[in-house]
Amino acid sequence: MIKHIALALTLALAPLSSFAAQFEEGKHFTQIAETASAQPKLTEFFSFYCHNCYNMEKQYLGDIKANLDKKVTFDSKHVDFMNSDIGTEVMRSLAVIQELNAGDKMTHAMFAAIQGDEDAHGHNHDHGAHEKPELNNRDDIKKVFAANGFDINEYDAVADSKAVNDKIDLWRVQQRQFQIQSVPAFVVNDKYAVNMSSIRTLGELIDLINYLAVEHK
Repeated sequence: MIKHIALALTLALAPLSSFAAQFEEGKHFTQIAETASAQPKLTEFFSFYCHNCYNMEKQYLGDIKANLDKKVTFDSKHVDFMNSDIGTEVMRSLAVIQELNAGDKMTHAMFAAIQGDEDAHGHNHDHGAHEKPELNNRDDIKKVFAANGFDINEYDAVADSKAVNDKIDLWRVQQRQFQIQSVPAFVVNDKYAVNMSSIRTLGELIDLINYLAVEHK
């Protein structure tokens, strides 16, 4: 069962300003590790099955990435809440997307293949809610890639590569290490988890991420 994080209020664009004095550990963020990454980074943990993640992807993530401090890199990782063969294959598809540098096009295509191409409105949406999932196995996933112009003969080689397997192993380890129980989730510098329920505007979220990434020690 996919777990969700419900945003306390709908995120809205707001003028970016310094919220640093207002950010409190335990309220706005939680320290989840003793050691930070060598370089500032933002990691999003999400699932293609999560409707709130689709909402985040379509409406907010572009603005978040565009307004990150120039020193901060961005990465996304797929969680494994399903513990099933198809769950692993869907995780694997994101790793393939990253290895092929397929970017937003294929990320959106995978969301749409699982959830439909309707606008995302933030309603709860999990795998169990689908009586007839669009994707049941790797062949179904390959059809999504083929429909978007990718050579499906190349898919298996990339999907079964050491690089992809290593990514999936790392994502599972970090999901446990960072105690990811709800998605979408944001982890900054491999050390701080954003408490999404405390965030009221998109500007506040971006300021918090930048503060944790480059200012907070």
